[in-house]
Amino acid sequence: MSKQDPAISFKYIFKYDYNPVYINGAHGGLSPRGEIVANFYLERPPLPNEITHSINPDGSIGADAVAVDPENLNNIIVRYVSNGVVLSHQNAKALHVWLGDKIEELERLMQAREVQSA
Repeated sequence: MSKQDPAISFKYIFKYDYNPVYINGAHGGLSPRGEIVANFYLERPPLPNEITHSINPDGSIGADAVAVDPENLNNIIVRYVSNGVVLSHQNAKALHVWLGDKIEELERLMQAREVQSA
């Protein structure tokens, strides 16, 4: 880049509690204002509200639970929504291009590793 080319630098500022989170899905749609809304979630099994264990004669906690509240947590998956984003049409398209580039980069890296390990 020559001294005559226009340029801009971006300074990144992070809050003290910045902490990326793992997600494995998203739910959303279009807002009434024509923006894209994506709410990111992590799927996990539910945690009980309370578990009761017996006390062994020696004072230790028994291995098996004698009561669980609620009783049946089978066939339930929790989708914990920790954050979301609202994107304009233009920003969504830019994110789409950026994400596509990162996916291609990752796939090239994965192919190179497969070739090396073969």
